[in-house]
Amino acid sequence: MDKLAYTALSAMQSQSVVRAAITNELANVSTIGFKKSFQIASSAVKIDGPGHESRFQPGLQISDLINLTPGTPISTGRALDISMNDHTVLGIQTATGDIAYTRRGDLKVGPTGVLENAEGELVMGEGGPISVPAGNLITISPDGTVFAQIPTDPEAEAISLGQLMLRDASQTELVRRTDGLFEPRDAALRGQDFPNGPLARSVLPGMLEGSNVNPVATMVKMLDFSRQFEMQLKLVKETQSIDEAGSTMMRLP
Repeated sequence: MDKLAYTALSAMQSQSVVRAAITNELANVSTIGFKKSFQIASSAVKIDGPGHESRFQPGLQISDLINLTPGTPISTGRALDISMNDHTVLGIQTATGDIAYTRRGDLKVGPTGVLENAEGELVMGEGGPISVPAGNLITISPDGTVFAQIPTDPEAEAISLGQLMLRDASQTELVRRTDGLFEPRDAALRGQDFPNGPLARSVLPGMLEGSNVNPVATMVKMLDFSRQFEMQLKLVKETQSIDEAGSTMMRLP
């Protein structure tokens, strides 16, 4: 009976990790550019030790692969807001100097005159960070080229400041970093650029991409896991009752 109770307890502990992932999705329903991950898979893990080879317990195979299904588009009309199409991701320079990726497109000009996102993370261009001249009107074309124009001379030709570091991740599996950014699953490609996929890289100016989390489906999933937790708890209590009943039968009158 102790083995049965231990197995049920292990399942409850595994389910707590899954519920934490679901709670994280619900908390980011309204986060711009948030991407949910593929489901955490449960599996039976063999326990090595003396005795018969029949001891297994539930375990988790955590694979935090990013699901790049597009979220709901939000029209803002703001020139520095972009929504990335298909599996396009935007290059970001982290605090350690590594390259990571995101789907957040709420860009701004930072205090140092370079392009950043709303989190203050440095946006990368094809040739490095993109510097923006003070007082210029900034626009972004669908291919990611950043243009600047003098507001006092609307007839003047817009000047290209550089092209955003856009990559097609349709052929590259991305995982989530601890800071919320994305990086390639392949350890050899982490912290640097990765090869482009076959799809075109493009953005929609004046738009933002909402989270791709379905709140209704996620709530139903949360209720389902809550019922599973209750079933495992009931199993532990039933095991205790059976064990007590067996001990009573073995007592001498």
